[in-house]
Amino acid sequence: MTDTEARTRTRAAALARLRDFLPRAGRDYARLRNFDLGPGRHAHVSGLSPYLRHRLITEEEVLKAMLARHSPQAAGKFIQEVFWRSYWKGWLEMRPGVWDSYRAGLARALDDVQTQSGLRRSWEAACSGQTGITCFDHWAQELVQTGYLHNHARMWFASIWIFTLHLPWELGADFFLRHLLDGCPASNTLGWCWVGGLQTRGKTYLTRPDNIARFTEGRFFPAPGELASTAPPLTCPDHPPRRPIPQEENWDPSLPSACLLTSEDLHPGPLFDTGLHPFATATWQDADALSPLMTADHVAQFKTAALQDATTRWADRLGPVTACPDARAIARWATTQRQAHGITQIVAPYAPAGPTADMLSELKPLLAAQDIRLIRVLRPYDARAWPHATHGFFRFKDRIPGLLSALNDGETLSQKQLTN
Repeated sequence: MTDTEARTRTRAAALARLRDFLPRAGRDYARLRNFDLGPGRHAHVSGLSPYLRHRLITEEEVLKAMLARHSPQAAGKFIQEVFWRSYWKGWLEMRPGVWDSYRAGLARALDDVQTQSGLRRSWEAACSGQTGITCFDHWAQELVQTGYLHNHARMWFASIWIFTLHLPWELGADFFLRHLLDGCPASNTLGWCWVGGLQTRGKTYLTRPDNIARFTEGRFFPAPGELASTAPPLTCPDHPPRRPIPQEENWDPSLPSACLLTSEDLHPGPLFDTGLHPFATATWQDADALSPLMTADHVAQFKTAALQDATTRWADRLGPVTACPDARAIARWATTQRQAHGITQIVAPYAPAGPTADMLSELKPLLAAQDIRLIRVLRPYDARAWPHATHGFFRFKDRIPGLLSALNDGETLSQKQLTN
C-alpha cells in the first residue's frame, strides 16, 4: 500500500470529500443520484460511504454539515440516504437472528458449491464477470477492481444474480461483503433480502433493460430475453420477533480501564468526553471475519489504514496501542493490562449485529473469567434512531424531522475542519 493510497483512507480524506460534495448535495443530487456513469465517473454521489461505514466521519457530522448548507427539503434525498444506513442497522439489531440465518444459509450454499459442479461454474462465472451478460460482467469486474459499485448498479446486479442467474442470494451478499469498501453487514444483508422479497415479504426488485439503459446513459442495454422478466419472491421462515434495542450499560469511567477500538467505529471521541482515560488500547478489524472465504486485499488494507489513522489522531488519549487478530488475543492482552494496571473494564463503542458484535460476544465471557467487564457504549444518535426501524423505511422516514432536531446536541464540524 503506497503512502498516497493510505492517505485516501483517513478522516482527512473523508472531510475533503464532504467539503467537495456539499454544493451538490441538494437538488443536483436529487436529480442525478441514480445515474451510474461508470468507474471514475461517479460524480453525482458523495463517495462518503466507506468513511461512514467505519465512522472515520459520523452520520451526525455529515447531517449537520448538510443542514448548514441546505434546507432539509433541498437536501432531503441525501438526508434520507444517510438515514437508510441507520434504518438498516436498527432493523437488524432488533432481529439479529436474520444475520445468523444469513451466515447459516451462506455455509449451506458454499457446501453446495463444493458438491454441485453446475452451481460452482455459474457462481465462479458470476464472481469473475464471465456470464456473457455485458452489464453484469462489467459490474462484477468493477467491484473486484475498485471496491465500489453505484447503489443503482448494486440493485441491478443483485436482481440479475437472483432472478436471471438463479444463484443463492447468500453467495451474492457474500461476494459484495468480500469486495465492497463500504460493505456493511446490515445494509448489505438486508439490501439483498429486499431485492429477493425476503425483507418486505413478497416485494421484489426486477431489473429492467430500459431502466439500465436510461440510468447508464446507454452504456448498456440488455437484449430482449437476456434478463429475467419475472421476479417471484424467495421463501424463508418468518422474521424472528423484534427484541428491544440494548439499553445503555451503567459504568464508571473513573475505574481502571482499557479501550477497545474496532473497524466498526473509529470515532472514540465520545468515550473520552465521558471521562474515559484508558491505560492502553487494543484494536481489531473485521476483514477476516466478513466471510468464510478470502476477503479482497483492498478491503483489509482500507480497514488497516483507517485504524492506523484513528490511532494516530487519538494517540494522546489511547495509551499504548496493540493490534489483536481475534477475541482470544484480546483476552490475553487484557490479562497483561490487569496485571500491569489493575484494569476492571474494557470500553468499546457499541457494535450492531454483524462480525464485530459476534467477536465481542465471544470476548465477553473470556473477560468475565478474569473479572473484567466489557462495556459497549451505544451512541446517542443510534439510540435515538434504531428503535424506529420497526417496519419499513417509509414509516421510519416519518421520524426523520425529529431525529434531525435532536442533532442540536453533540459534535459539529467546524468551518476550519471543512476547509483544511
